[in-house]
Amino acid sequence: MSDAEPKIAPHEIAGNRLTLLADGPERLDALIGLIDGARQSLRMLYYIWCEDESGTRVRDALVRAAERGVEVALLVDGFGAADVKESFFAPLAEAGARFCRFVPRWGRRYLLRNHQKLALADGRKVIIGGFNISDDYFGSIEAGDWRDLGLQVEGESVDCLIGYFDSLFAWALKPEARIRDLRRLLNQKSVTEGQLHWLFGGPTRRLSPWARAVRRDLKRARRLDIIAAYFAPGPVLMRRTGNVARRRRGGQVRVITPSKTDHQSTVGAARHTYWTLLRRGARIFEYVATKLHTKLFVLDDVAYLGSANFDMRSLFLNLELMLRVEDKAFADAMRRYVDGEIANSVEITLEEHRKQRTLLNRIKWGIAYFLVAIADYRIAHRLNFAGEKLLD
Repeated sequence: MSDAEPKIAPHEIAGNRLTLLADGPERLDALIGLIDGARQSLRMLYYIWCEDESGTRVRDALVRAAERGVEVALLVDGFGAADVKESFFAPLAEAGARFCRFVPRWGRRYLLRNHQKLALADGRKVIIGGFNISDDYFGSIEAGDWRDLGLQVEGESVDCLIGYFDSLFAWALKPEARIRDLRRLLNQKSVTEGQLHWLFGGPTRRLSPWARAVRRDLKRARRLDIIAAYFAPGPVLMRRTGNVARRRRGGQVRVITPSKTDHQSTVGAARHTYWTLLRRGARIFEYVATKLHTKLFVLDDVAYLGSANFDMRSLFLNLELMLRVEDKAFADAMRRYVDGEIANSVEITLEEHRKQRTLLNRIKWGIAYFLVAIADYRIAHRLNFAGEKLLD
């Protein structure tokens, strides 16, 4: 397998330039270039940050930016970056940068993850996607590193992220921050007009802006392509996904999931959904070239890219950032990207899945799905909203 592939040309959409960052080294070069090119401000938001070569290189680029007078702010997740010592980030503070860990606490944000990935320069250029700051997100397929996807956006639509980041950073600093304030922030800062929708997700009682948008698009879609590192939708969403394939006049569904990942229980949870989807006419593929971490959804002429997977946590709990792009040429380009990923995958047909669907496997997959899609979500949801009531 190889990650050498035809490049997808940048797209100009509503005055914004969108550039796909499909390869690991390309993403790291783009990120360092964005930091080095900043003149006024840098706002960084990441789930995982590792104390390795890449993590050090990005940190040092931020330090240089702060030393030349750029206003730098970095927010990392307290769980995803738990192994990184405070001394590692100390040079940022010494250079004048603002730094904060998003730390879950009992009764407040408990089991809540800040899963977003964002690097924003001068309020005009941003890099988003599914990748974290770690060597294995910037490597190659041949080396066995994560297969992931980034997107660089330059243009006026990006400036809405300034207010969102600043409000989230301020919320994370509050010792008694309320979930209801976070919920209000997610709704108020989401942009739902024009061809580019900046959508945020989090622990809401109803659907978050991004989950609401994807549900609406699912209801009318006739073509659906999904690449999801973690694929474990709830029963209702799973049926709606399968129903796209059953629609008259050419309903088509293609789903790419990992064959190997960092949490094998998520592979089992995904396989639990195959029977329902295959029987409705969906096509299922397992990516075999390396570990898969991509998050991409294409519904008719709409594409979603960002940090969210297609599971209960991403839809209803984690803080997520997704860009909805409504443009036929861009959606067609994303489908060509999906075609390339299918070439590095193995198709799971109904007949093949029937052979794999032994009683033992069904039990294992069912347990994995229960843990990933039901138990984890319900426990975290109840703790967060129980904490909200106590604080209110």
